Amino acid sequence: MTERSEQEIFDELAGLCISPGYVHAAAYLCFRDNMIAYSDELNPEDMQRLFSRERLIRTETSTLIGLMLRGEVDTTLPDSETLQHYVTRTESLLAEMHDAMTQETWSKFTHEALARTDFNPFTEGATLREPIFYGSDSAYPFQYLDFSSTKYGNDTDWLATNKGFSIADAIQAVEAASRALEGKAIETLRSTSQEPPKKWTVLPCLIFTAQEAADLAGLDVAMVQRVLDAFTSPPAPCNEQFTALHDFNIFNACPLIRLPDGKYILFIIYSLMEALYEAPYYWMGADKAYVNTAMKHRGMFTEQFAVDRLTHVFGKDNVLPNIDIFGPKGNKLGEIDVLVLFGDRAIVLQAKSKRLTLDARRGNDRQLKDDFKKSIQDSSDQAYLCADLLQQGTYTFRDAAKNTLLLPHQFKRIYVLCLVSDHYPALSFQGQQLLEFKPTETVSPPFVMDVFVLDAMTEMLDSPLHLLSYIDRRAGYNERPSSSHELTVLSYHLKQNLWLNQEHSIVMLDDSISVDLDLAMQVRRVGLAGKRTPDGILTRFVETSLGRLTKTIEASPDPATIALGFTLLTINEDTVNAISQGIDRAAKLAAADGKNHDFTAGLGPGDTGLIIHCNSDPQEVSEPRLAGHCLKRKYTERAKTWFGVCIYPDQTLRFGLNFDFPWRHDNEMDAQTKAMRKVPGFRPARALRAPGPPKIGRNEPCPCGSGNKYKRCCLP
Repeated sequence: MTERSEQEIFDELAGLCISPGYVHAAAYLCFRDNMIAYSDELNPEDMQRLFSRERLIRTETSTLIGLMLRGEVDTTLPDSETLQHYVTRTESLLAEMHDAMTQETWSKFTHEALARTDFNPFTEGATLREPIFYGSDSAYPFQYLDFSSTKYGNDTDWLATNKGFSIADAIQAVEAASRALEGKAIETLRSTSQEPPKKWTVLPCLIFTAQEAADLAGLDVAMVQRVLDAFTSPPAPCNEQFTALHDFNIFNACPLIRLPDGKYILFIIYSLMEALYEAPYYWMGADKAYVNTAMKHRGMFTEQFAVDRLTHVFGKDNVLPNIDIFGPKGNKLGEIDVLVLFGDRAIVLQAKSKRLTLDARRGNDRQLKDDFKKSIQDSSDQAYLCADLLQQGTYTFRDAAKNTLLLPHQFKRIYVLCLVSDHYPALSFQGQQLLEFKPTETVSPPFVMDVFVLDAMTEMLDSPLHLLSYIDRRAGYNERPSSSHELTVLSYHLKQNLWLNQEHSIVMLDDSISVDLDLAMQVRRVGLAGKRTPDGILTRFVETSLGRLTKTIEASPDPATIALGFTLLTINEDTVNAISQGIDRAAKLAAADGKNHDFTAGLGPGDTGLIIHCNSDPQEVSEPRLAGHCLKRKYTERAKTWFGVCIYPDQTLRFGLNFDFPWRHDNEMDAQTKAMRKVPGFRPARALRAPGPPKIGRNEPCPCGSGNKYKRCCLP
């Protein structure tokens, strides 16, 4: 606990940051808390230190450097005792600052407030300042580079005229600047080790020249100079307006510092890539003649990005942009930015480009709620209106070419996605506290995300079944998984399968859980050596018979197989192995005698089951037989849902059935199922049942056709 105000602590920190030679302390803190050392192949253990509680987060280090710019940047190396004092005192003040901010929140938890049923301080701007400032970064640095190209691709002429470079030039120069520092870390550490401790500093490994970047980028040095200068802070002292923690900090927009000799300091590579993605919009916004065009291009980017990423998963024919909805009199009722149709499921995605303003970050309650309304609430409201019209099935839907769409008569589930194009601090937390919505049996709660999360989701879950299954569960659980960022929940799902019992009202997920996803994305997009896919749901069952069967139905738009796929992706390892053994046995017997073989398994806590038939009979024979078997077994087990799957003896999928309705007593079904016994222990794994032909003697020929005795072949 601290007795000082946040502003008092900030003012002392500001004085410390303009101390002679403080730049060396800032360099050390940035180096210590952002560099990763590894050999050969990057693994999760190498990255765990980035989630240490002792590490300074980027908003803290940006604050330090922004305050340092308020004075002269003195590169004179202080003695080791002074340098250690700078580091220790900085960490102490930042910790006290955090205490002061959280203290303001906890002060609201009085006995009187807790007695109120409507008490929720987390909807107030003053309380949300803490998660906004200390929340995780939204994007991976390579995403900023990749997305900048399409975000500003339509602004090439303006950039060339007003800045003297294209967005492609800027991307190359920024990427080259980051690469210029890669080899300097080891070089600096080696040279420093030869010096006495009083001369130790890591500042040189954060300094580069325009010529070094130009050589790596293959660009003219003058061009690189123009790019770098566009992201360079004004000569220090500057940043005078940065007098409180949430004031505008010039360092966030201009993260390069130019030294008197023309060299540049790049403290945080991530900050430069983020500035590349965000700053050009503000440049264009200052041009009154161009601002409307820039806004139009920004909206086009968000929608087209969503189309591209969802097409990667669902295919072009299933992803429809800019769908207009008309009433019976031809009046326009709504517009869907992106509509995805897959079987009896649909995704309604609404995209927005509104950002969180500085006043909102400062804790201005009205401004924070206004920002949220324009960026998230309006998006959600529009999506729910369109989803309601979609499920009614009585309106006319037309695509961008004015063609009338033929839509399914009935949807089992419609998912609402709200997408923002920029980093929106504490987006998940704000959504949980501020978003108002009314889900129905068909329309899911809204799933709020930014373009960076959508990119990671569609990269890792690149089949319709896997992506829809995750969206279904994530939206269904809504507030129950609690984390500072949505990527943490996704990483948990990839490792452990996002499945929560009703007894768990909330599950707290630490940021460190995201390390496996972070590594996989770096391997896939940057080319680092390491695992492309975390060990978990995408790897654990791929070699089992059930895993292979699931793979064959992943891209199928058939409603029955979608529902079955959702269920199969939730079952545990024992159940997967047991069902796989049943598939193997039924297939072997069917291949041997050409007859139908089947088995029954429970897939849920007594309310869902599965029957698999294995045969090569004509579908007009095999489908009614499977349907009858499923209905009888469903009735006997008093289950709400039952799945039927028919496969060939080579285990390839033929067709699937899904019966989903409440159990009701029926005299006729009683008579039909009189001789049918219940499956013993109707629960996952233990519910496996595999009836076959009459009992085979140990010394009889094995029915698999091997020619060996049964006891020496399939019996063991």
